This record gives sequence, C-alpha cells and structure tokens, in this order.
Amino acid sequence: MRILTAGESHGEFESAIIEGFPCGVTIDENPINHELSRRQAGYGRGKRMAIESDHVKIVSGLRNKITLGSPITLLVRNSDHKIFTQGKDDLPAITLPRPAHADLAGIFKYGGKDCRNILERASARETVARVACGSLCKQFLNNFDIKIASFVRSLGKVECKKNPENIEEITAKTKNSQTGCLDDVKAREMIRLIDGAAKKGDSLGGIAEIWIDGVVPGVGSFMQYDKRFDAQFAAALMGIPAVKGVEVGLGFEYARMPGSTSHDEIFYNSAKGFYHKTNHSGGIEGGMSNGEAIVLRMAVKPIATLLEPLNSVDINSKKSAKAAVVRSDTCAVLAAGVIAESMAAIVVTQAILEKFGGDSLKEISANYKNYVKGLR
Repeated sequence: MRILTAGESHGEFESAIIEGFPCGVTIDENPINHELSRRQAGYGRGKRMAIESDHVKIVSGLRNKITLGSPITLLVRNSDHKIFTQGKDDLPAITLPRPAHADLAGIFKYGGKDCRNILERASARETVARVACGSLCKQFLNNFDIKIASFVRSLGKVECKKNPENIEEITAKTKNSQTGCLDDVKAREMIRLIDGAAKKGDSLGGIAEIWIDGVVPGVGSFMQYDKRFDAQFAAALMGIPAVKGVEVGLGFEYARMPGSTSHDEIFYNSAKGFYHKTNHSGGIEGGMSNGEAIVLRMAVKPIATLLEPLNSVDINSKKSAKAAVVRSDTCAVLAAGVIAESMAAIVVTQAILEKFGGDSLKEISANYKNYVKGLR
C-alpha cells in the first residue's frame, strides 16, 4: 500500500491517494469525519480550528461504500482558501522566518524571497489528509479487531503518572476530554498551564502515548532494518510536524534498568497460550509484534509560531527583527496524538497486508484466520 498526500495550508483542498488498499472493505465517510473533528479538538487550539469544518469526500476507489481495489482518492476542502494554482493572491510576503519552523531551512533548500512558499506545505494542516487515510485504515483494521487510541501523558511540566488498564479505559476517559489526560486533577493543571502560556503569547509541548491492541504476534520482521515494526512506527511518528522523539515501551527508561528487571518474562497456559505478565517492550520484540499491546510515546515540541515572537533575521535585508506572527495554536498535543493514531493505523495496515497478503478482504481474512490457528 502506498499513500501520497497533496495540498497547501491555504490551498483549495488537502488530498490523498491510497494505492494498494484491498478490495471488499466497507468504508463509511462518517467515521472519517469524526476523526477529522477529533484532530481539531483540544484545549489551546487556535482560530483556524474555528474556521475549518473538515469533511472528507471520497471521489474514487469505492462503489456503494465498498472498496474496489483501485486507487482511492480523498479530498478535504479548506474553508480558509487564500492561494490559487492559476491565479494571483494578495497575501503579503513573509520574510522573517520563525525559529524552529521549516521557514529558513526551506528557503535554503528551494530559494526564493517569501517564506509563505515553504510554510504552506510544511504546515501541520497537511495532516488532515493523513488523518483521513488513517481513519480509512482503522475501518480495515476493525475486521481484525485491532483498536488504536491515544492520550496525553504530559504537557509542559505537568505529568500524568496514571497508567491505563486497557485501550477501552483510554477511549472512555478521553472521549470528551479537553486535554486528553487520564487524570482529572492533572487535566485541570494542564488547562491552567495553557491559559498562562496563552496570556504570555507562548506555546507548550508535551508527550502523547499511543496504544494499539489486537495485533497478533509475528507481524513485522527482523530480516532488514526497514522491515522492523518499531522502526516503521518510529519513522511514521517522527514524520508528524513538531515531533522530536519517539519511544517504544519503556523507551529510554530501559537504559536505567538492569535486564533482570526490565525484560518481559514468558509464560504459557492453555487458555491464553504464550503471554507476558509485563509489557516493558511495548508489544514489540526483535522488530516483530509479540501479541501484547503496542505502546508508543512521542515528544511534541512547543508550537513554533509565538504571539510574542523570538528574534529572527529578514531573509532579504539581513536585518534583525522579530519573527513573523502567523495564526497558530498555544498547544496541540492532544491533536498530535490523534494524528499519531492515524499514522499507526497506516503502519499496521501496511504490515497486515504484507504478512497476510491478498487483493481482497476475503482472501486476507482467510490467510489471517489460518495463521491464528497455528499460533498455539
């Protein structure tokens, strides 16, 4: 399966083409629109979220809501449409690059005298297309009872130390949450922290945690570095704007513990088959799923655009000045978790298709059921 996205932040559409998605999968636009609304949610989001009301339009690859096996095209219209492919806009040039954004590095790479040509594509608005693709993949994964959810582990210096029992608890506790935190007391602290940052014109980052439940053992591979399941997740999450670090299971905590207390011991009974009582490995060992929940964590840096901007230099005059102020969020860690769910869904879908290959859902399901029978 291959996915290609296209579109600028203030262009007419965000779009995606999915090639290699199997035939025979029932796809409903409503769950995709629900995921798009989740991406817009969260305390600390900016005015752009009030402007946009994201809805997907599937324009190819389906007939009567069932996939045909042909390329699927997804479109999401931008309400805040300001630039044109064939016409001239009246937007002023942005010549003061923002620290920590793609502005300056993009000017180095592509040249030019207007950072807008960089930020239009580098903007996190592009993740709308990825969330649409990921939601479609989630509907495929439902056929194998694979569920994905996320929550906010920390925001700034406020950390939630509560560990969920299962993915159902994550879903229930974050369903109507403004922060995505599992601890109500910590959630209120996060809101106060966001309010304080907003008053100062500052921004905040944090850590989002993603759980994937129901992946059978043996998905992924140790044969080549790029086939390792954890490497694929790391690449997918690092590809989300503002993400600067990824952990699997204990992650960096592994480096502080001896093997005798950090490795997951193996047990067996006739009811469960092989299992572990702990999940320090985060569901992945040797680049393959081991049957436990896959647990991923990612560090999201503070939003690059500040209402009280940092120092910069004009790319044309070379004179010092404050960086450009572009409409932005104070905090988007919850939204980053939603995007990460979609990226994880894409990775799992690709791995399932590779492991249980076939052109149709019927064929893949038959291969899957035959494999599961032999696991014990």
